[in-house]
Amino acid sequence: MFVMSYLSHMLHLKSPSRRSSRAAACAVVILASVTALSSLGGLHAAPAMAVPSPSGQVHAGAGVNAAAVQRPSKVRVTAAVLSLDGGNGKPVLVGEDAPYDTASIVKVDILATLLLQAQDAGRNLPAAERALAEPMIRKSDNAATNKLWREIGGASGLREANKRMGLTSTKGGPGTKWGLTQTTASDQIRLLLSVFEGPATLKTDSPLNKDSRAYIRTLMTHVASDQAWGVSAVSGSDYALKNGWLQRTTSGLWDVNSVGRITVDGHPYLVAVLSDGSVSMSDGVSSVEQAARQALAATTKT
Repeated sequence: MFVMSYLSHMLHLKSPSRRSSRAAACAVVILASVTALSSLGGLHAAPAMAVPSPSGQVHAGAGVNAAAVQRPSKVRVTAAVLSLDGGNGKPVLVGEDAPYDTASIVKVDILATLLLQAQDAGRNLPAAERALAEPMIRKSDNAATNKLWREIGGASGLREANKRMGLTSTKGGPGTKWGLTQTTASDQIRLLLSVFEGPATLKTDSPLNKDSRAYIRTLMTHVASDQAWGVSAVSGSDYALKNGWLQRTTSGLWDVNSVGRITVDGHPYLVAVLSDGSVSMSDGVSSVEQAARQALAATTKT
């Protein structure tokens, strides 16, 4: 709107014709420059404007959603931690175990669903699907996720797989908006138990076979360096994780999530931290990492 108003103003200035011509030309150049910048979309060095992807989310590198009107923050965070050393086999919860948007953590669920469907068909993932699965997990690639979301049958395919993995409170996003899938911290622990070995005191029977579980673990263990934040901040170098981040168009506030397996002082844990209502991506990351530390401390006391 500023550019258009500026253009209109410059075109109607009561000045000599040469000055008017120069002003109009400058305005056109400014308009063209802004249009070109806007078309760049999700750059890693955050531009001033970004348009939400079909996933219903804007990644951290995509900057601030131009359509969002930011409202006062009311941060909500829930963390769940399950010790894999033993105990009663129940996760320690900090915060209300309520539904949150998954953003990109749903990509682990999408891959698990894809692998289950392949197992049912008696086949391995072909090279084409692996070429999508790897950037989806390691780099959080949205374009690859869009294709695999369609491949699994969207929300209905996710629902059928989740029943088999014991998830009870996860609902796939509408249409192509996989980033708006709803889940709880407890359900994310259940999903992780289908991928990683559970504690000896907890009998888990994952529908994923050994090779499928190993494949997901390998990708989560080798995420790109710019993805290594969240629950990994509580760990040393031994971690496997998937993060998710989403700026809501209605409020301008951020959902930031992190799930995975970590090792602290030689002890392994499954951790899921979900949050929403942060005024910025960085604030959301800080809230997630702080909640992970608090939940881990609570777990070690039980």
